[in-house]
Amino acid sequence: MAEKKGAIRKRLYRQIVERILQSIDAGEYPVGSRLPPERELAERFGVSRPTIREAVIALEAMERVAVKSSSGVYVLEWKQIKGVEGNVSPFELLETRVLVEGEAAALASFMITDEQLHSLKLALEEMAQENEAGQAESDVADRKFHSIIAAATCNRVLSSMIENLWDVQEGLYHIKMAHQAVCMADRIVRLNEHQAIYDALARRDAHAARVAMRKHFVRGITALHQTAEEEAVEEVRRKLSKSRERFSVDRLIQTAYAN
Repeated sequence: MAEKKGAIRKRLYRQIVERILQSIDAGEYPVGSRLPPERELAERFGVSRPTIREAVIALEAMERVAVKSSSGVYVLEWKQIKGVEGNVSPFELLETRVLVEGEAAALASFMITDEQLHSLKLALEEMAQENEAGQAESDVADRKFHSIIAAATCNRVLSSMIENLWDVQEGLYHIKMAHQAVCMADRIVRLNEHQAIYDALARRDAHAARVAMRKHFVRGITALHQTAEEEAVEEVRRKLSKSRERFSVDRLIQTAYAN
């Protein structure tokens, strides 16, 4: 039960981060301005002050705000990722990766060297180690794995496109959080998917490499839908809880007696 509550609280602060970012991007809080005090933000979003603190820490890590002691939280200028708007959705990114990296894997199957295959295997082992260490949400080994395949295409334009897709995933908070949620959903399946990609490339089987890469991302899209549905249900429950509190029978009875 405690673990479930912790997961709900973690998802909740992510929602607050997204809502604050929406306010910033809409111009409500311009660059250089100070965010409202913690208490005001907690009241505005209907959450606890610790949740607001977690959200501010995340925003600071994203370099979207700066926390100044005894002064407040200030909005920073955001360096937008080249060619991509900040409101791009996780689904759009994954759809692009399905199309681009599926074909990249097929092309790499013809071009990949034994040395690159060895590096790919090492990245796979690193991913397994991250799983064992409880760091399945880490992108380090995952990005290395996909970058090796991109380089193996011997196509600098294609490789650059894939690197930019990773920059989008890591640079846009809502997409990074969505990706981490997918990674945590089923660590073993995720590792097996990467193993299937490696095996196809090792056999120099273009069709199998394309299919394995596409299956990897399609599973991610399915997991994203599930996560989005869970968060939507949670948000509805939170609103209903506030409504019950606001229009509770006990409160109405107390009001009646007060009169």
